[in-house]
Amino acid sequence: MELKIGTRGSTLALCQSTWVKDRIESACPDVVVSLVKIKTKGDKILDSPLSAIGGKGLFVKEIEEALLRRDIDVAVHSLKDVPADIPEGLELAFFPPREDPRDAIISISGKYATLDDLPQGSSVGTGSLRRSSQILHRRPDLKIVPIRGNVGTRLKKLESEGLHAIILAVAGLHRLGLSRLAEHVLSTDDLLPAPGQGALALEMREEDTHLKEKFRFLHHEPTETAIRAERAFLKRLEGGCQVPIAAYGTLRGEQITLRGMVAELDGSRVIKDHVNGGRDRPESLGISLAEDILARGADEILARIYGKG
Repeated sequence: MELKIGTRGSTLALCQSTWVKDRIESACPDVVVSLVKIKTKGDKILDSPLSAIGGKGLFVKEIEEALLRRDIDVAVHSLKDVPADIPEGLELAFFPPREDPRDAIISISGKYATLDDLPQGSSVGTGSLRRSSQILHRRPDLKIVPIRGNVGTRLKKLESEGLHAIILAVAGLHRLGLSRLAEHVLSTDDLLPAPGQGALALEMREEDTHLKEKFRFLHHEPTETAIRAERAFLKRLEGGCQVPIAAYGTLRGEQITLRGMVAELDGSRVIKDHVNGGRDRPESLGISLAEDILARGADEILARIYGKG
């Protein structure tokens, strides 16, 4: 049996899809897996911040189109890149165990371990509005420098652009074998993660029940439960990956704690809260938290942001 996995062509995306490929071939000797590299809109436009490009699904749309055309059988995504709404006929079928969802602060020689260690007026590189808004809320004196590109490109910009620090996802560093760079991990109290950060999603056609049964071993139920709550929060806010929205769900026994946030772009206002509830109703918790945050003023913040495009 042949199986085609659709993936972006970045080093990190290929690491992630190769991880899935290896596990399928190890567990299913009858399956021969090939990787199909697909360039997305987000990969093609490299000279503008993602927030300026506009639209949702900047890193997944072309891959989903290939899935619908049957050019590929499975798509492997970084879940934080996947919009809350999935095209008709497709579904997020499996979620492997989640990696560390936190962010790390990286500086030359590891000089700065926390945001508070940075000197007054320091330059911090990040392409994420979620990160920049939370950083500016805590340290309005800092200068945010938008950076894009793969992890290697961003690390080079740390020196080439004279930045004091850059912020990168711990999960990506781990998957690339760069765990040594994640020496200084920021608390989720400092930087709340993006919905789905650190998790992978395997997207498939709804009709391919035989494939879903065969590859069920890839799925991790606790990861699914947490991210269902996070993505319900995101969906109710009509948010995408380029909006200053954060959510993080944690499980303890039969309970979920979901924390969520919406922020002004300049960090001048952050609305943050949490809910607790049974793990059997993650979506209702996500919607409830979103409704609460909207009622506290997030609706005005998001209206302004969406109005700006």
